[in-house]
Amino acid sequence: MSEPLLAVDRIETRYGLSQVLFGISLAISAGEMVTLMGRNGMGKTTTVRSIMGLTPAMAGSIRFDGQEIASLPSFRVAQLGIGLVPEGRQIFPNLTTRENLVATASNRMGSADPWTLNKVFELFPRLGERLNSMGNLLSGGEQQMLAIGRALMTNPRLLILDEATEGLAPLIRAEIWQCLTRLKSAGQSILVIDKNVEALTRIADRHYLIERGRVVWSGTSAELAANPQIQHQYLGI
Repeated sequence: MSEPLLAVDRIETRYGLSQVLFGISLAISAGEMVTLMGRNGMGKTTTVRSIMGLTPAMAGSIRFDGQEIASLPSFRVAQLGIGLVPEGRQIFPNLTTRENLVATASNRMGSADPWTLNKVFELFPRLGERLNSMGNLLSGGEQQMLAIGRALMTNPRLLILDEATEGLAPLIRAEIWQCLTRLKSAGQSILVIDKNVEALTRIADRHYLIERGRVVWSGTSAELAANPQIQHQYLGI
C-alpha cells in the first residue's frame, strides 16, 4: 500500500505550558477529500497550525509525500506544496483582488496545467468582476473566495481550508461546497475543517472527529451519515 500524501502520526502540541493536542493521527491520500470536525476549542486549528509549521508539534511525526516536515519552518512547508486557506481569510486588505492572487503565485511543483487568474475567475466569476477592488472592500463571501483562489495560485498538492464556510450566507456556502466538489473531481487533495456535516458527508471521502485534542472517531461519509449518535456526541447536532 502506498504512503499517504499527508500522514500525521501521534502529534502533541502545546502553547506554552498548555497542551492542546494529545496524540493526533490522521492521513490523506492523493486525490482524497478528508475532514477534521469537532466543537469549538477542541484542537482543529492547532492541528492545522502544526501541519503548517506555525505552531510546531513537540512530539510525533508529520510526513508529506514521504518527507518529514514536523521540524520545517512554515514557508518551507508551503513551498513543498501545501496551500492554506486560514481561519478568518487573512487576505491583504490594501491590495486589489488581482494583487492578492498574484502576490504569492508560484508553480514550484511544475504543474503542466497550473492555476492562472483566468482559471480562478472561471471557478469564482465574482472575483473577476471585483478584479480591481481592494481586499477590504470585498464581502465576507468574496474574501473567502479570494483566500481559496490565492491558495490555488500556489498550485498546491494539498489544499487545507480552516473553517471553510464560517459566517457565510447560505448561498455563498453552497457556492464554496460546489467549488470544493469541482476541485475534488479534478483530483485535488483537500483537508477541510468545518461544521456542516450534511454538506461534508455529501462531498468528502472520510472524516476525523476530534475531542479535547484527541481523535475520537474516524470513518467514511456513509458511516458518519448513518450514525446520528456519534454526530450528536461529538458535534453537538
